[in-house]
Amino acid sequence: MSNDLRIEAANCTDALSPAELDAARVRIIAAQHTLQQRTGAGNEFLGWMDLPDSALLEMADIRSAAEEVRAHSDVLVVVGIGGSYLGARAVIESLSDPFDHGGLEVVYAGHHIDGGYLTSLMKHLAEKRVSLCVISKSGTTTEPALAFRILRQWMEERYGKAETARRIIAITDARKGALRKVADEEGYRSFIIPDDVGGRFSVFTPVGMLPIAAAGVDAEGLLEGARTMREVLQGTDPELNPVLQYSMYRDAFYRAGRGIEVLASFHPRLHYVTEWWKQLFGESEGKDGKGIFPAAVSNTTDLHSMGQYIQDGMRTLFETFLTIDELDDRTVVPSASDDTDGLNYLAGRAFSEVNRSAMLGTALAHRTGGTPNLAIHLRDGSARSIGALLYFFETAVALNGYALGVNPFDQPGVEEYKRNMFALLGKPGFEQLREELLKKLSAE
Repeated sequence: MSNDLRIEAANCTDALSPAELDAARVRIIAAQHTLQQRTGAGNEFLGWMDLPDSALLEMADIRSAAEEVRAHSDVLVVVGIGGSYLGARAVIESLSDPFDHGGLEVVYAGHHIDGGYLTSLMKHLAEKRVSLCVISKSGTTTEPALAFRILRQWMEERYGKAETARRIIAITDARKGALRKVADEEGYRSFIIPDDVGGRFSVFTPVGMLPIAAAGVDAEGLLEGARTMREVLQGTDPELNPVLQYSMYRDAFYRAGRGIEVLASFHPRLHYVTEWWKQLFGESEGKDGKGIFPAAVSNTTDLHSMGQYIQDGMRTLFETFLTIDELDDRTVVPSASDDTDGLNYLAGRAFSEVNRSAMLGTALAHRTGGTPNLAIHLRDGSARSIGALLYFFETAVALNGYALGVNPFDQPGVEEYKRNMFALLGKPGFEQLREELLKKLSAE
């Protein structure tokens, strides 16, 4: 088993029968065979499996671009939505000081439609040197396309077209699409999104690696962790292969009527890892009327809100705790002469010890209350461990998708809201749908 990550399932033992676990094990090992043989649905999008090695071939160019950004910028604006920004943000925020940007601040745009946010962002950027990384396979996805239009014009007014072109990096399709056309015409430095890698699996492509490297994060360590995890995940013994354990329990819980998984982190730095996980699992599994609903909480904060429901609400969920075992935490509870707050019994103890006790106490309480829980333990908070975790989750969702009988690599459902939005906004070609929607809205 990998030293970077391990699974603990002691709080699941009384929630599933041996027969349920055995059946799940058979399904997941069959799914593993399908994935390894690359014979399942969506097998044209399995390029992510090879990225721990193939990504190294681009690292010199990525490093060069990242160093240029750091040399000439105070802020890098990453424009993208979904997999085009969540992977990078998850890694950067899990491995960076939350208050010290290390010479380059990374901010995000194009991940929602809020004009006030863009106005505030441009005010924030006004006195700073700015570079921009726009990420889109097509260049026409509404949210990032709108943000890029505004920010590009703002930069051209400030710097002029030639200097703006030197400050923009495009990550897009190799040959086609609106962003490719603009990048070629304007002379932007560009990187390619591989055809065989879907957006939510793209963190180890330039989509993730360019912003990660620009932020000063150990990109090579990230890939090393993913590469080591890939080797571990080839094994067929669940006792030695953590992804088989995790996927097996997920499958068994789902078929036992627990259709909601709550990923609970006890470290603020992992918040965007859980956001990335939500997209990865939601888009991969949620189709054909099937799939576990992925929810996430940040503890201990959310123990004061969602904790009540998890403890005493409907028994339709299970939890997965995400925790870091070895932390470089030197913060110690001080002693107080008056002990008004009654905390002197903690004096001299590290905050990490208090946090770990909160996690253990929560796991036991929720198990007693009827919510079984797994724990994913990261060895430490290094880039290597984060890389291992991301590759672990990518493999797990592929296995669970195949075990469910769905294609884990498409997302047909996300197009429906777009069609309605385009029609309501009067986009050419959507006239008939617009009439139908307006009738529905007026009837309500």
